[in-house]
Amino acid sequence: MTSAFIYFLCNAVPCEGRCPLAGIRRAGDHCKTVKILHVETGRHFLGGPQQVIYLINALRERGHDNTLVCPPDSGIDSVARQASIRVQNLFCAGDLDLPFAYRLSQYLKELGPDIVHCHSRRGADILGGLAASLADIPTVVSRRVDNTEMRLMAALRYRPFNKVIAISDAVANVLIDRGVEAERLTIIRDAVDTKAFDNPPDCEAFRRQFFLAEDDFLIAAAGQLIPRKGHQYLLQAVADLKDRYPQIKLVIFGEGYLNNQLRAQAASLDLGDVVQFAGFRDDIDGFLACFDLFAHPALAEGLGVATLKAAAAGVPVVGFAAGGVVEAVAHEKTGLLVAPEDSGALAEAIRRIIDDPDLGRQFGEAGRRRMQSEFSIDTMADRHIALYESVLSGRD
Repeated sequence: MTSAFIYFLCNAVPCEGRCPLAGIRRAGDHCKTVKILHVETGRHFLGGPQQVIYLINALRERGHDNTLVCPPDSGIDSVARQASIRVQNLFCAGDLDLPFAYRLSQYLKELGPDIVHCHSRRGADILGGLAASLADIPTVVSRRVDNTEMRLMAALRYRPFNKVIAISDAVANVLIDRGVEAERLTIIRDAVDTKAFDNPPDCEAFRRQFFLAEDDFLIAAAGQLIPRKGHQYLLQAVADLKDRYPQIKLVIFGEGYLNNQLRAQAASLDLGDVVQFAGFRDDIDGFLACFDLFAHPALAEGLGVATLKAAAAGVPVVGFAAGGVVEAVAHEKTGLLVAPEDSGALAEAIRRIIDDPDLGRQFGEAGRRRMQSEFSIDTMADRHIALYESVLSGRD
């Protein structure tokens, strides 16, 4: 295809939604490739950085140009390089690392992106916004957590950004309460790669690896071992059920500073043969569908990517009705949500799934359909492109 013919198509043929050349969405009146600089300063490859990879890959498939700035030797650094994503390593020591902001501003002036997208806290938002301002480049930021902060800090943190992306209504409400103007907010929910769960896993091998019997009722929990994830309530709920349901088994994935405390609690509740602490695993998606139930007892949550993955794997979810979890889990449709900190109610929700396997299957099937229709990567990427275009065309 000659350059003249490409020029003719992009200037003479109307673009209805997607460019006929490469699936590129319309910017203004014509097709345009957007040049995006992404900033992710997290050290570990947890839910947020994975969303960044999902987004960059989807943007690239639509013909857009992406560069990722991240710390050297971070979790996302290796994953991005394996995915052939262009990476620029800049060390960031946190919110007070002003030299990072200077180095980033200099790189922005050199690269000349159309827009900067800051994805994380710990330097990426405050310093990323400052760097983009110094380089005079439009910028947006994603907010993934629903914890509150001082209004003065929120004003400082979000002032440089043209738009603030909240991953749930819960996060948006927190930001509005902290003084962020509603007109600068847009909600784009996190996505899940449903295709990753298309092929049935080898559950026999999984059970052997974790020393689980064929007739065990398997519950998974995944998340950092920190107070707001609420593991202590889940352990109590399982303890309340173990005598009535000797087949119940709980596998907890994740690491955190409560590791020893939670292990001690499990021992005091006589859960030694019931609970396994499996640590952090980067292959959990490969066997998530082998579980009968996913438990997410978080007391605060931006959205709950772990619950999205469980639903995509066809696994029913139980948890607390806290933060964005109420948006990730459709109560009585894809799972069961109960009042936060109520271990008795959580135990009752688990009991319902054990006693009614058909209900669990119905929730699992409905959850997978919902993830495919409402939480797809394509939907998430298209909404980001529309946002970038609105900022670049001055419609923000």
